[in-house]
Amino acid sequence: MPSFFNEMTDAGSTREHYREFCRWLEQQPADSVARKRAEADLSFRRVGITFAVYGDDAGTERLIPFDIIPRIIPAQEWSMLERGLAQRVKALNMFVHDIYHGQNIIRAGIIPAEQIFRNAQYRPEMQGIDVAAGIYSHIAGVDIVRAGQGEFYVLEDNLRVPSGVSYMLEDRKMMMRLFPDLFARNRVAPVDHYPDLLLDNLRSVAPQGVDDPTVVVMTPGMYNSAYFEHAFLAQQMGVELVEGKDLFVNDNAVYMRTTHGPRRVDVIYRRLDDDFLDPLAFRADSSLGVPGLLSVYRAGRVTLANAIGTGVADDKSIYPFVPDMIRFYLSEEPVLHNVPTWQCRKPADLDYVLAHLPELVVKEVHGAGGYGMLVGPASTREQVAAFRERLVARPDGYIAQPTLALSNCPTFVESGIAPRHVDLRPFVLSGKTVSMVPGGLTRVALQEGSLVVNSSQGGGTKDTWVLEA
Repeated sequence: MPSFFNEMTDAGSTREHYREFCRWLEQQPADSVARKRAEADLSFRRVGITFAVYGDDAGTERLIPFDIIPRIIPAQEWSMLERGLAQRVKALNMFVHDIYHGQNIIRAGIIPAEQIFRNAQYRPEMQGIDVAAGIYSHIAGVDIVRAGQGEFYVLEDNLRVPSGVSYMLEDRKMMMRLFPDLFARNRVAPVDHYPDLLLDNLRSVAPQGVDDPTVVVMTPGMYNSAYFEHAFLAQQMGVELVEGKDLFVNDNAVYMRTTHGPRRVDVIYRRLDDDFLDPLAFRADSSLGVPGLLSVYRAGRVTLANAIGTGVADDKSIYPFVPDMIRFYLSEEPVLHNVPTWQCRKPADLDYVLAHLPELVVKEVHGAGGYGMLVGPASTREQVAAFRERLVARPDGYIAQPTLALSNCPTFVESGIAPRHVDLRPFVLSGKTVSMVPGGLTRVALQEGSLVVNSSQGGGTKDTWVLEA
């Protein structure tokens, strides 16, 4: 039976950073904790904090379960994570700039050209375009896991339209409302300034010469799975939430329709994929975008966050090269390590994966949300056999990784308090500087033994506490 790193205890004794919380928890009557959890669920439902699940027969929206036992990270661990995240995102931004300009990393033989130019997320339309401040991924969500004896690993980089930050903020608000005494007993670093940090970050990358930029959040609409978050962030930043139909291009600029007439837009925090942004440049059948947007963008008269074409850097086929990017662009050793990865496009790697399929996690290189993957140890013989056929038919579409013994964290479930596996998604903002709030979205696999934490696969969330030194 695998051994899992426990976030709260070590060899039966409570870890120092959890001791104050544990003392508090031991004083709480069990029925009181259960009542608080029910109160949280009711509040989230009233506010409408839901997540749409496509193809779900039970309905179009689902409440993301919220666990009232926080995940606690000591200050020194967060300091290391912060350094590693800033280093990683900086290198990834330099990589995206490079592939659309000098392509030095290809010339150096570090990444094969076909891995980039045949990538579904590569956008030739971006070649040679200079974006504001050289930043492509203004908002990055980097998924971190703990395994082994507690070592941190980067599981994946989300650089296109990463979601989940609204749940980080709402989870904190809920915990402060339900348990104000806990925050008096623990020095928990705040996260509620994230919207201000995000707005400052977006304003800092406005087109050259714009001193007082107009920022908007662009959503595909209310049927998008993360629509709550789009509306939440726009409201929290005090900016307009717009759809493509609310914007138009005129005289090589983007304008927003308002009751007082057209208003120039300088920065668009867009929450829809590249393909739908401009029907004149990408998918002609898209009704979600703005005709002519790419031409304004190419001229440097509007900033898109995140930039078009950024998805190349968060494709899982590029993930194995990130440590080499850090060495190449920054001349530094990576602070955070990748999970060991087999690239199934390589014959030797494919042979190994096929021989060990029941032991491994296999992922589609373009997959997201826990879909299109095989968790070997949790799969039936029939599922493994079916996945083997897909892998043999299209090996370049997959990577494989060992099944990590993800750390677990005490979680309040129906049977009481029990360990469940967790990951962490901090949000890294890149503009004139790289910044982040101390914390992130902790996702928890609520099913016993499950390693899949995604909301779309039945996972829940926890408040993440970074303790101040």
